[in-house]
Amino acid sequence: MLSKFLPEDFDASAKIAILAGRGVYPSILKGKLDSLGIANVLMAFDGETSQELWDSYPQSERFSAGVGQLGKLLKNLKTAGARYAIMAGQITPKKLFKGMNPDLKAILVLATLKRKNAETIFGAVAAQLEKIGVRMLDARSFLDDSLAPLGFFSGSGLKGASDSQVEHAMNIARECARLDIGQSCVTSRGTVLAVEAFEGTDAMIERAGTFGAKNCVFAKTVKPNQDYRFDVPVIGERTIRKLANAGIRNVVVESGKVIILDAEAVRKSANDNGISIVGI
Repeated sequence: MLSKFLPEDFDASAKIAILAGRGVYPSILKGKLDSLGIANVLMAFDGETSQELWDSYPQSERFSAGVGQLGKLLKNLKTAGARYAIMAGQITPKKLFKGMNPDLKAILVLATLKRKNAETIFGAVAAQLEKIGVRMLDARSFLDDSLAPLGFFSGSGLKGASDSQVEHAMNIARECARLDIGQSCVTSRGTVLAVEAFEGTDAMIERAGTFGAKNCVFAKTVKPNQDYRFDVPVIGERTIRKLANAGIRNVVVESGKVIILDAEAVRKSANDNGISIVGI
C-alpha cells in the first residue's frame, strides 16, 4: 500500500503536482514520490518555494505563479498534465492579506468567501482545481511514517513539567483549534503564555520565550474537523531550533495526526537540545 491516506481509486500512473510552500516539507514529499516512481511536477509560489527545490526539477517539470495568481496556477496545472495535487509547506500568513496581488480569477473566488483564512481560501482553490480535473490529495499522503507516534519520540521524561501541566497545555491547544484561532500554544506551570494565531507557530514560540518562564510546555494539535488537504500541523528541525532558543524543553503533540518532518533530524536536534517530545 502506497499510503493509507490516498483515495481508493488513486491512479499511481498519474502525475502529481506539488504545490510547494516554505520549508523542507515539499522536498521531503518529492523524495518520497521519486522513491516510489510516481511522476511529479513542481508548482512553485514566488517568494515562498525554495530555490534548491526549484533547481531540482527540469525546466519542463517546474512552473511558478504568485500567491494570488489563481488563473496562472490553473493554466500551469493544465499545461503540466497533472491529475492530482498536494499542498506541502506553508504560505507566509501575511500574504493572505497583504502582498497577494490577486488576479481576476482569485478576486472572483475570494468575493464568495464570508470568512477568509488559510482553510477557506485553499478550500476555494481546491474547488477550482476540481473543476479542471485536478484532485487535491490528503497532505499526509505518502508520509505515513512521518506521523507523530504515541509516547516519547525524543527524551525519556518531562523537563520539570508534570503530567497534569502537559494535559493542560494540550487542552488549551485543542480549544484554540476548536475556535479556529490556531493549533498550538505555550504554557508554564498551568499558565497560558501564548497561543498561535495569525503570526504563525515560529513567531508565537519566539514571543513565549521573551517571558523567561520556567518548565514551559509547547503543545500542537489539529482542528476537530481538520481538512487534511491543507494546513496540516507539522513540526520540523526549524521548530526545534526555535524552541531551544526560547528555552522551551517540553513538546506534546497529537499522535497519528501531527507530521514530524525529517524525523531522525528532528529527534537528534531535540535530544541535543534536551527537548522531550511526546505524542498523546
